[in-house]
Amino acid sequence: MGSLLASAAAAGDGTMQPPFGPAPPPLDGPELPSFRFPLGSLPTNTFNGGTAKQATVVEFPVSEKLAGVYMTLEPGALRELHWHANAAEWAYVIEGRCRVTTIDPQNQCEIVDFGPGDVWYFPRGHGHSIQGIGPGTCVFVLVFDNGYFSEFGTFSISDWLGHTPPEVLAKTFDLPQATFADFPKKEVYIATGPVPPPIAQEPAPGSLNAPPLTHRYQLLAQSPDVFAGGTMRTVSQAEFPISSTMTGALLIIKPGALRELHWHPNAAEWQLYLRGSARMAVFGSHGRARTDEFVAGDVGYVPQGYGHYIENTGSDDMEVVLVLNNATYESVSITAWMAANPDLLLATNFGVPEATFAKFPKNAVIMPD
Repeated sequence: MGSLLASAAAAGDGTMQPPFGPAPPPLDGPELPSFRFPLGSLPTNTFNGGTAKQATVVEFPVSEKLAGVYMTLEPGALRELHWHANAAEWAYVIEGRCRVTTIDPQNQCEIVDFGPGDVWYFPRGHGHSIQGIGPGTCVFVLVFDNGYFSEFGTFSISDWLGHTPPEVLAKTFDLPQATFADFPKKEVYIATGPVPPPIAQEPAPGSLNAPPLTHRYQLLAQSPDVFAGGTMRTVSQAEFPISSTMTGALLIIKPGALRELHWHPNAAEWQLYLRGSARMAVFGSHGRARTDEFVAGDVGYVPQGYGHYIENTGSDDMEVVLVLNNATYESVSITAWMAANPDLLLATNFGVPEATFAKFPKNAVIMPD
């Protein structure tokens, strides 16, 4: 009875943590699986005007809470109007420029241009489109707060209208049925067209119907937290109010440095390595630990609450974008945890002399060099 009461209290403690039940099958064995997925080396799905490849729980079984898509769009190419029924979407623009349109359940809309280092967030069910506006290819990564995200949970406007009787479309839009004769009869996915003109600096009188919260955040423009071993930029709901289910971060780690041993109490972590090489070790309790080596284009994953560190193993800076499935950023660092406890307690815990801890850090280090 006591354990049941404790479980009920934890569920209602207001922490807004994702549910944490029995370990999923990939994590319940005596050995941990690999937490690396070589997304960059997989074959690319090529469309007229763009490319896409994904890492969902189908391709990467350990990634139960988050999924990702690596996508490119040429100038004028349009990822058509669509929405996601089973996940919110967080994105980071790696290179190039694109224009995004959105509509929310109050029928308020926003049209915004994005460049390198920008982040967008679309709550589940918000309609949107993405179009390359040049010059050059636009490259971005999409992350979804559901590892089971798939294109079967994506609803495209061309697919819907193509499967709606013409007489119903005629009634809906108050137009002749012939208007829709040449509309596609199946999903377009990526369409091609001219690059749109620049957005007007000032909207025309009476034309503004923007939502109260913008879908854009300029992460790369943010002043980073600077440590001996690198920098970190973090965007949670505190910085980006519309991002109600996810937090993102951009880490640059110097050669030989690392993101120290830590864990996230309230979220799983999905990673895309952008440049350099790295080593990540994950600790899963009961003597289980797994080390994987990463290069640019690889995806990494850390289950909620699992201890881990990331080390730059190359001779150049290593850059990685991280996404966590919680709007509140929480992280517990090993150095801060040990510094918070008396040396005598640590000596008892580890069975070594108390003097051993005299020179240990007295605060969180985060990124030692």
